[in-house]
Amino acid sequence: MEELFPLMDETGKVIGKATRSECHSGSKMLHPVIHLHIFNANGELLLQKRALNKDIQPGKWDASVGGHVDYGETVEEALFREVREELGINDFTPVFLRNYVFESEIEREMIYSYQTIYNGPFRFDKNEIDEIRFWRLNEIRSNLGKSLFTPNFENEFSALNLNCG
Repeated sequence: MEELFPLMDETGKVIGKATRSECHSGSKMLHPVIHLHIFNANGELLLQKRALNKDIQPGKWDASVGGHVDYGETVEEALFREVREELGINDFTPVFLRNYVFESEIEREMIYSYQTIYNGPFRFDKNEIDEIRFWRLNEIRSNLGKSLFTPNFENEFSALNLNCG
């Protein structure tokens, strides 16, 4: 059975539901997504390299954790579920940064962005993620615009001026 996502209006109010394929079909139905940016004690940012089998932006470096909110699930429930599924982390303290709408050629997402400090250990899902590693912020900045990162990550990194603390 295909995943169901809540549909939202621009204020974040749930107004319906749709399947994953409907949301990713170019329909531009607004649906919620969570992002978590994980910094270590040295101020480096953990990024994940998306698996080559992903339907969107395969093989590109992306936020530490990113995932859809399922229909009937709160944003916070989705955040903790996705972090557990993708990196095997159960105990962390998220700090809310902001929410905003991001639009690509095929979808429109209401992104709820958080950050935390966590040094490990990590157990990542090899079906979802090819690799993870901590990056120095100046290393990320020097690689922006080179098709190394997802457009969504580049947009968020620049807009939020991400840094530890």
